[in-house]
Formats: sequence, structure tokens, C-alpha cells
Amino acid sequence: MATVYAKVNTKNTSKSKGKAPGSVTLHGLSPYVEKKNEEFMNQNQREHFKLILKAWRHELMEEVDRTVTHMKDEAANFPDPADRATQEEEFSLELRTRDRERKLIKKIDKTLIRVEEDDYGFCDQCGIDIGIRRLEARPTADLCVDCKTLDEIKEKQLTGH
Repeated sequence: MATVYAKVNTKNTSKSKGKAPGSVTLHGLSPYVEKKNEEFMNQNQREHFKLILKAWRHELMEEVDRTVTHMKDEAANFPDPADRATQEEEFSLELRTRDRERKLIKKIDKTLIRVEEDDYGFCDQCGIDIGIRRLEARPTADLCVDCKTLDEIKEKQLTGH
């Protein structure tokens, strides 16, 4: 899964001007700064999350391209069965990771549609605001913390784990 947060360069470079030293970014974007009495999920917030989702999607797509290139470049017919097995296992792990990312890209696409339809940022179960910080941590979240916690408790009870 792609990392959501990354430290900003704290040196005084053109990239870090205007940002607090050590501040956190979301796929290269600064966290949203809420204004006092601002309506939840207004146009500015929707635009902010649209940018985050598109940047995240772009990062995942670049990773897919790198994998294809890597597999083409590294594909070799090793005479030693152990070497061949090692390479096949590495490729298998990489493909499983890409498959999870492919599913995540689909989820990002569905979330972008929700943003466009003004149906983003509200819990699917109880309807309350999910919250800016939770959405920045998990932009595809469709449940508030309380409902997600309850779902996980129910799942543990059903599966016994």
C-alpha cells in the first residue's frame, strides 16, 4: 500500500518555503487548514481531497509501470532451478502487491465519483462527518471512526479472531 504521509524537506529550499519545518504532506500536498465555522466538505475541501486522491492514484499507476518494466528487464531463464524459483517467488510477491494496488485504484476511482457527486466525507452507516484528519489519513474512508470500530468488533466476533 502506498504511504500517505511523508516528511517535508526541512532545509530552506524553494520546495519548503511557506511550509513549517518538518510539516507533513499528503502525496506532496499540505494538509488542509480548516477555517473557523467552515462548512464541512465545502468546495475547497472537496477540491483538496480530489487532488490527494488523484495524486495517490498517479503514484500507484507509476508503481504499476515500474513493475512491468522491472519484470521485463529482470526476466531471465536461469539454468539453476533455485535461481529460477527465487525469481518466480519475487515476481509472485510483486504481482500480489500490484493486485492489491489495482483494487485500491478502483476504490480511489469510486471515491473520486463520490467527491464529484457531493457524497464524500460522510459516514455510510450513520451519516455524520467522517472528519478532515481521518480522510487525510485514509482518503477512501467511507465510515466514521465509531462505525469502523463497531464493524471491526463485529468481524472479530464472527470470525473468532
